[in-house]
Amino acid sequence: MATEGGGKEMNEIKTQFTTREGLYKLLPHSEYSRPNRVPFNSQGSNPVRVSFVNLNDQSGNGDRLCFNVGRELYFYIYKGVRKAADLSKPIDKRIYKGTQPTCHDFSHLTATAESVSLLVGFSAGQVQLIDPIKKETSKLFNEENSCQHLWKVDWNEERENEGSKTSEEALVPVQRLIDKSRVTCVKWVPGSESLFLVAHSSGNMYLYNVEHACGTTAPHYQLLKQGESFAVHTCKSKSTRNPLLKWTVGEGALNEFAFSPDGKFLACVSQDGFLRVFNFDSVELHGTMKSYFGGLLCVCWSPDGKYIVTGGEDDLVTVWSFGDCRVIARGHGHKSWVSVVAFDPYTTSVEESDPMEFSGSDEDFQDLLHFGRDRANSTQSRLSKRNSTESRPVSVTYRFGSVGQDTQLCLWDLTEDILFPHQPLSRARTHTNVMNATSPPAGSTGNSITTPGNSAPPPLPRSNSLPHSAVSSTGSKGSIADGAIASGVSKFATLSLHDRKDRHHEKDHKRNHSMGHISSKSSDKLNLVTKTKTDPAKTLGTPLCPRMEDVPLLEPLICKKIAHERLTVLIFLEDCIVTACQEGFICTWGRPGKVVSFNP
Repeated sequence: MATEGGGKEMNEIKTQFTTREGLYKLLPHSEYSRPNRVPFNSQGSNPVRVSFVNLNDQSGNGDRLCFNVGRELYFYIYKGVRKAADLSKPIDKRIYKGTQPTCHDFSHLTATAESVSLLVGFSAGQVQLIDPIKKETSKLFNEENSCQHLWKVDWNEERENEGSKTSEEALVPVQRLIDKSRVTCVKWVPGSESLFLVAHSSGNMYLYNVEHACGTTAPHYQLLKQGESFAVHTCKSKSTRNPLLKWTVGEGALNEFAFSPDGKFLACVSQDGFLRVFNFDSVELHGTMKSYFGGLLCVCWSPDGKYIVTGGEDDLVTVWSFGDCRVIARGHGHKSWVSVVAFDPYTTSVEESDPMEFSGSDEDFQDLLHFGRDRANSTQSRLSKRNSTESRPVSVTYRFGSVGQDTQLCLWDLTEDILFPHQPLSRARTHTNVMNATSPPAGSTGNSITTPGNSAPPPLPRSNSLPHSAVSSTGSKGSIADGAIASGVSKFATLSLHDRKDRHHEKDHKRNHSMGHISSKSSDKLNLVTKTKTDPAKTLGTPLCPRMEDVPLLEPLICKKIAHERLTVLIFLEDCIVTACQEGFICTWGRPGKVVSFNP
């Protein structure tokens, strides 16, 4: 295989690449996949996804890895750059009939060495709560009579060298009363041990509580809040039951959502091409952005919550300022749809020209982030100083990455000259070391005009720093709930999210509360949302969707083909980068200086 700096063919798979930090190297011994390492037929299968959790045990191998491949779900000890992966001994392995896993998320608040809570979403609309350590299935949501319709049998339990119990589970076809469409994203609500949010390809999101049951009849919804292209309903019943809230957002599938680092805001991207950012507690729309064309597929917040990056069917990554509610840059490097964007909190850097006093407590910064890593917390603290200090020059560089259906990994630097342009720009480019630059997408002029004052490119692949202007902080617009919303939310005793960490719900609850029959006409009326269909041609050239020549165009630091099939995972860890492709291979890329020698 070809390596960085060489390669006879453009299509050769790269096994290493170099950035200003040094050499990143693929570690074949750390590759996770199906136990026999045989690629599966990815046609018609849902994207491979990966979730991590750290159990904080004393063994030094606290990381656990979950990934789905086709109709299979695996749970392993993740050894990363330290030891070789042992695929013969999964902690838990499940094979599903009649549906496929589509996404999953661990509860980091409740994880211990003896137990962990994992939510799994499925292509048929169900959500399952399982404990892969205890090999238990706790509950099944969005199925009539809940987990009574789940059955499980042992499968190849005595398989040679398997070393773990493997099960085959069938989600028996029954009526799904909440939503019949594919689950696109599932996440625990930050700071809560019981609340979780589920998005579907129907364009709806639902808020659940693991302590509550789903009803035996179709939910009866009552309008709580309505705005431009979104509506939020509560579930009207005599006793609290799931779902607690139903969000209808935009047109078409809701492809992904992400909570801000402080958990107060929610960014959603939809097939209609819109990014919508909500205040989660007050259900207020904070701002919107429109893709250049096509749907938006992925979204991620910067470590300090100041910026949001999206990717999608326009082959671009788009950087949106939370404080200013505007597009500040676009990045072009992919040749096909962008499937994942992610910030790297361990490479994001802040350089101070003069030591300054720290303003604010350590606890404030620790509450702002949920990484649980020293480097990430340190970076966040320095970012906070950067955004709150005007007297001394401080330079910041945000690192983020993207992967796409073109099988390429791109890394990007978001630098001072892009974030805080001192003078109006018609076009600015960050310096790049990409050897084969691709042509700009349709609508771009393709001309490069450097920022005034940048006479020569810097030796490193980053832009020069310019004086910055004041930027609004993450919570600038506040979290203001009006009386109607507050009274409606307090009714459920689970939607007051400000004190999520301290709230403990009672274990016992009533199940199967029937609300009677709801006529189809009534149900249709409840599902109607006041949606403003926006003509894409009318948004182009507006603040919602600036023209290509109106915002800086980023070029990637590196753009490397790293897989044979489309890439579906990009996760930044402290000592490595984790990627995965639709063939079902989860790869570990050791960071510079982090790879250790060992005997497999």
